[in-house]
Amino acid sequence: MSFASDSTGGPMSEMNVTPLVDVLLVLLVIFMVTMPIQSYPIDVDLPQNSLTPPVNPKEPPEPIKLRIDAASQVYWNDSPTPVSALQNMMSAEVQRDPTNQPTLEIDTNDDAEYEVLAKVLAAAKNAEMVKIGFVQK
Repeated sequence: MSFASDSTGGPMSEMNVTPLVDVLLVLLVIFMVTMPIQSYPIDVDLPQNSLTPPVNPKEPPEPIKLRIDAASQVYWNDSPTPVSALQNMMSAEVQRDPTNQPTLEIDTNDDAEYEVLAKVLAAAKNAEMVKIGFVQK
């Protein structure tokens, strides 16, 4: 029982938290000691030093600007193009240099139909284009 420091002589109504803090600190130390050290090896492929400098890569080709306007008309580098011809045009670009493909930059109007964009993306996938980006205004 705690004794009050004031002159009333009654017991203190506040709880003594010192034993609670002591128990929590002991538990914290126990959990810190018993917790296994979690270390997982991560394989990282670092670049290796070489005596010969790397060959300069080719300049990337000019990107293809594909625009879909509000009337859902498709423009290939600012010239109107039917959606049915896109896959052949994309395949020709991929066949020109498969390792150094141009980037297909798609710019769509907010009012364009989603179906046209879906057809363009399907044509790009079927033509095996790998560099596709969306232009944000």
